[in-house]
Amino acid sequence: MSNRRQLALNLFIYPDGHHEAAWRYKGSATERVLDMRYYQELAQRAEAHKFDAVFFADGPVLADNVRYAQRFRFDPITLLTAIAAATKRIGLIGTASTTYTEPYNLARQFASLDHFSGGRAGWNIVTTSSPQAAQNFGLPEHPPHHERYERAREYLDVVTRLWDSWEDDAVVNDPSSGVFAETAKIHAIKHIGKHFRVRGPLNIPRSPQGRPVYVQAGSSDDGRAFAAQFAEAIFTAHQTLASAQEFYADIKKQARQFDRSPDQIKILPGISPFIGSTQAEADRLQDEFNELIQPEYSLTQLRQMIGVDLTGYDLEGPVPRHLIDTASARGVASRFKLVVDIVDREKPTIRQLVQRLAGARGHWVIAGTPEKIADNIQTWFESGAADGFNVMPPWLPGGFDAFAEQVVPILRKRGLFRDDYTGTTLREHYGLARPASIYSNEVKAIA
Repeated sequence: MSNRRQLALNLFIYPDGHHEAAWRYKGSATERVLDMRYYQELAQRAEAHKFDAVFFADGPVLADNVRYAQRFRFDPITLLTAIAAATKRIGLIGTASTTYTEPYNLARQFASLDHFSGGRAGWNIVTTSSPQAAQNFGLPEHPPHHERYERAREYLDVVTRLWDSWEDDAVVNDPSSGVFAETAKIHAIKHIGKHFRVRGPLNIPRSPQGRPVYVQAGSSDDGRAFAAQFAEAIFTAHQTLASAQEFYADIKKQARQFDRSPDQIKILPGISPFIGSTQAEADRLQDEFNELIQPEYSLTQLRQMIGVDLTGYDLEGPVPRHLIDTASARGVASRFKLVVDIVDREKPTIRQLVQRLAGARGHWVIAGTPEKIADNIQTWFESGAADGFNVMPPWLPGGFDAFAEQVVPILRKRGLFRDDYTGTTLREHYGLARPASIYSNEVKAIA
């Protein structure tokens, strides 16, 4: 493999694909979305093409527009454990909320996944943006944005200490002496904070990666600061090269302020490609998907992003910018800002805006030949906008097959992507260091 800097590529698996009308497309495998083997096969395909990881989003609430689209959300740990059994090298990244889970349970689940997979686990840390989730957990209302991030910081501190509570050599396993574990190297964390009281230690030894890879997906001001301080991979959404470059530079700058090496943070924007042998063919494919859009669904999605219900407005008319309240609490959300930027920059009609968002919920949608897709990926990669990409096929499995079989070989020929795996863990795929336990130099035993 070339010694030059290499792309990281993840397959972001959304059951049917990332276009909101994917479930209606003739090439989608909608009938298989409840079949575990379907996800195992997708991961096996990604592994065959040497992708870094598969990634699953999650949310603890049923979307209110399920009438018009497949909106299932499976438990990521269950699904990734099944995938771990069917694969050998590919990373396994799942989403879990710091707002609606408890740190001890989450630490056990992801540590178990890391052990069972041989060191391939990654945790996508989210604070959950859906206010309806509160009602599923006995809360009267969804916590405000800043409070969710305050809780997330304490949560991450607790989980980190739990994952580190066993030093790497705590397990002795010496039948002749009768000693199984050195208790002086197993540490109660004794955490008492504003949100959590956790004694510890974890009841599972330190995992192959030391800790699962920390992934983060927020791009608000709070999200950026959190990511720069803690994240090792960042999933982000951008519509333009300039926006991606600004985000990339800001995160790397903030990382230095936290005494972190910028090289130890991989920034991975989403890309959803429509691929054709000619530009016209790719455009026709995208048009075919957009013709399947149902306005009732699209307008619900838009309302959730910007807080404005445009039902009843002329779809061919301009987006009523004056109705969007940028001073509201919603204004700090990253996806809100992305949509407002599209409206301000492009002055789209309502139909044009929902079509822009239909492809991948605000992520970068591009239509073109394999060479065009590869050219754009290379430009972003070499222009300080990305360390790699979350590949978000418009439909599955065909959309991924087209990218893997037509675009990846071009990237590989240009020396931008690996020919084969050189490591076995997700950290090794990303070029991330294995962290030492924070308790390594302590001598305090379990109380």
